[in-house]
Amino acid sequence: MIEPIQYRRATGNDILTLCELGQILNAVHHEARPDIFADATPQFARDEAHWLPSLREENRAAFLAEQGRAAVGFITVQVIPLASPLLQPLVVGRIGSIGVVQRLQGQGIGRALIALAENWARENEATDMRLNVWAFNERATNLYKEFGYEIRAFEMGKPISSMTHDLQKPSTGNDRR
Repeated sequence: MIEPIQYRRATGNDILTLCELGQILNAVHHEARPDIFADATPQFARDEAHWLPSLREENRAAFLAEQGRAAVGFITVQVIPLASPLLQPLVVGRIGSIGVVQRLQGQGIGRALIALAENWARENEATDMRLNVWAFNERATNLYKEFGYEIRAFEMGKPISSMTHDLQKPSTGNDRR
């Protein structure tokens, strides 16, 4: 008999579990962009600092999906009030990371984790949800679209350390040639 999936909020005692599950994402990201993402070898000392805020800070949470005694998925979320005279006042729920072990992907665990994160954000006064997803991660992009997430902005980037040409400086009107 296959044990059902149970969901719960992660605690400080789950830091090693988050570090281990985080390698699901790290491996996908490192494979696609090794120029940006670190090697996916688990390194507790390195990874702990990344995951601890989701377990300790008041405006953040992490949730685990478990099958029996084994953690099989996770999600991190935080709530951020946006304050700027140029923006509408909003409290935003931001999904940080989500991962499900490969053998259980496509079985609704990611969907359930997203629903947990959205409910937690709503309970903490968020009125809008946001997340970042890398362009190479089509599977995640499709999942988010199914949940009603839309592309609102693009982040663009390029490495500059290997540039071989200078951009032409704008003219100041004082150039004499």
